[in-house]
Amino acid sequence: MAKKLLLNSCLVLSFIINLIFEFRVHAVPYDHTFTHECLAKPLKPQYNGGIVTNSELNEKLMGWAKFGNANIAHGESNDGNKYIIASKRKQSFDSFSQNFLLEKNKLYTFSAWLQVSHGKADISAIFKTRNGYRNAGLVVARKGCWSMLKGGLVVNVSGPAKLYFESDNTKVDIWADSISLQPFTHQEWKSHQDHNIHKFRKSSVKFQAVDQHNQPIPNATVSLKQRHHNFPFGVAINKNIIGNSAYQNWFTSRFKYTVFENELKWYANEVQRGVEDYSISDALVKFAQSNGVSIRGHNVFWDNESDQPSWVPGLSSNDLRAAAEQRIKSVMNRYKGQLFHWDVVNENLHWSFFESKLGANASAVFYEMASGIDGGTTPFLNEYNTIEQSSGGDAAAPSLYLAKIEQMREEGYNGHLGIGLQGHFSDPNLPYVRAAIDQLASADLPIWITELDVKSGPNQATYLEQIIRELHSHWAVDGIIIWSAWSPQGCYRMCLTDNNFNNLETGNVVDKIIHEWAHIADLPGTTDYN
Repeated sequence: MAKKLLLNSCLVLSFIINLIFEFRVHAVPYDHTFTHECLAKPLKPQYNGGIVTNSELNEKLMGWAKFGNANIAHGESNDGNKYIIASKRKQSFDSFSQNFLLEKNKLYTFSAWLQVSHGKADISAIFKTRNGYRNAGLVVARKGCWSMLKGGLVVNVSGPAKLYFESDNTKVDIWADSISLQPFTHQEWKSHQDHNIHKFRKSSVKFQAVDQHNQPIPNATVSLKQRHHNFPFGVAINKNIIGNSAYQNWFTSRFKYTVFENELKWYANEVQRGVEDYSISDALVKFAQSNGVSIRGHNVFWDNESDQPSWVPGLSSNDLRAAAEQRIKSVMNRYKGQLFHWDVVNENLHWSFFESKLGANASAVFYEMASGIDGGTTPFLNEYNTIEQSSGGDAAAPSLYLAKIEQMREEGYNGHLGIGLQGHFSDPNLPYVRAAIDQLASADLPIWITELDVKSGPNQATYLEQIIRELHSHWAVDGIIIWSAWSPQGCYRMCLTDNNFNNLETGNVVDKIIHEWAHIADLPGTTDYN
């Protein structure tokens, strides 16, 4: 008897409603909003300012003091908007400040709106604590309009902290308004994750069991088996998997997405100019395809001079242009239609080898070529330290990543584009991770975590689990790839197994999360009277 199986969704809906109710009762909802546009007037502070005193500067300078040797003053625009000004700055940290008591067991999300007196300048929000400085985020502020800085921080010891703002451009006055610092407990933070997962990663489905006459079958026992979860989750592989049945079995029993560690890089495919060798990458593609595994392409070019084939750095500009054109045509045509992403110019915010040789628009030209060769594959940017740490001086801070995208558009590339975030973590700053992705999501482009790992240490597995849960719960993250290709000499920074392919603690974390995502087995299994 052919049957259509449908499971009543009432219990599922009831559970979700109860969860949302509990969320609203016990937690301040997290505010994911971020505005990349520079506005004539700042928006209201998030969380009404949280624990910031006089967050909108409506009470003159109450709660604020000078930091360093700046002069501070209260300003008001023609439309009545009020703000604080730091002028006559001699050093980067000369600005204004406010004192707080921060707690070790809290997570803090921070935001502010900033403007400068002329030109533009990078401005960071810094918290001076008992045992060091915590950078909460960075924004490129401009004259004549307000830019939103969004970030976050955690502290490893409770105690007093002083917020101030910093810019290496001491010629500009710094203006600030709508400043917010909101603390969350770990329980509240997890409730945000759970809320997002139920809202964006799941949906309610109704199944109905009927007989051959299309009549309902009440009290029927229904079993459901999830064949695979929908969220793309994978791990890197390398040449060591070829012919290694133990490695292959471990990998294929868990993952349907991968990336090759080094085997598609230019220095691996063309050791000697004009002598191309794709034998290993061909074998890896064949293995992945035979097991239904989707492949990210990594990478066509790498913008770091030290990561070129040995014969490339010494080429003249004309010879380099010819060699690069041959490279992109060769590798992308060979694997056309077989890869779902390509990192076209890897790390072109941190490095600029091709720009220095071929002109400032070199990346835009390569992305245009890539789009023309394989229009069905999304070309990605791919960077480190965008979400890993909140160092304001890093070349790939979220605001600078967005600026790079704008730059490429201005240089003429208007095709498809994706945001690749490598994710090589040390100690995770989850509020900053969440805020950074909020910012990048404003570009309305696909976002993937492309090389996730955590440095070795006693908390490696714990941190890995925390990070995966944070990333998976963010609505803007479209997939996660772990950077743990196995080698008998050890992995890049983090292995998931030992050399016999028995899970390490990190591998157990991955298995635990994969098992949780197979949530269908927990749903009710008996039909009602309908």
